Amino acid sequence: MEGFVLFVHIMVCLLLIIVVLLQSGKSADLAGAFGGYGSQSTFGPRGAATFLSKLTTILAVLFMILTLLLMIIASRKAGTRSVLDKTETRQEQTTETQPPAGTPAEAPAPETQTPAEPDAGQTDPGGEGQTQPPENQ
Repeated sequence: MEGFVLFVHIMVCLLLIIVVLLQSGKSADLAGAFGGYGSQSTFGPRGAATFLSKLTTILAVLFMILTLLLMIIASRKAGTRSVLDKTETRQEQTTETQPPAGTPAEAPAPETQTPAEPDAGQTDPGGEGQTQPPENQ
């Protein structure tokens, strides 16, 4: 079904392009480039414009209908109903992982490096490797 509708859609697109290019502009048309006065001699000076304008309208309406039909077929095939359904689930996921806006987020305490004081029983800073006894105060 989808393949057939897509084929018809492509054919309508190509026909629409051709019909629009065949219509006469302000001074000349594309058909005149391929043989002088060809299209106006076939349909007459006013008959071609009327026929081509009606054909353009019909093809444009078919193009719009087929585009909508292809969109409906693709959406049913994908299983999603709306883009809004996807955004709602994303918003729910972000609200679960983030704290509420009114509460301040706890920041980790900055690590400060303080010089270590020698405790009782540590090695001598002089490098001799001997332990110092605790000082009595």
